[in-house]
Amino acid sequence: MVKRTSLQDNGCPIARSLDAIGDWWSLLIIRDALLGRRRFGEFQKSLGLAKNILAVRLRTLVDKDILTTAPASDGSAYQDYLLTPKGRGVFPILVALRQWSEAYDESPDDIATILVDRDECRPVRTLELYSQDGRLLSAAETTLKPRPAGKRSRLKSAPR
Repeated sequence: MVKRTSLQDNGCPIARSLDAIGDWWSLLIIRDALLGRRRFGEFQKSLGLAKNILAVRLRTLVDKDILTTAPASDGSAYQDYLLTPKGRGVFPILVALRQWSEAYDESPDDIATILVDRDECRPVRTLELYSQDGRLLSAAETTLKPRPAGKRSRLKSAPR
């Protein structure tokens, strides 16, 4: 089997994020955790994934601080896999992937579910990118530029 090359030291934030969550099984595990699944057996049943592969993916997600383990909430000998704040931060990525698929899938009518606001039961709006001053941006209206040295702090979201 070919060993994956680590991208964790790459300067590109997309490459770095793919190092942590870049395979489809990891994204589907995170999706299932967001849907409330917590146990190894629940993930295995939902995904139909071989137990050895699931164990490796869960261990990696725990090592990357996307999931954490805790004693089972029912007091059994099992353990629960719970999303960390970093893991819950993947939610908008999954929504963007979902909305991309809904827009460009060859058979959109075969998509079995829609994402709705839990309180209003209405479909959520398509994610959009806004500038710091509130302007809606297209890809053509953005660019990449190096951060000034010493200014590598986390970006803050613009208020809505």
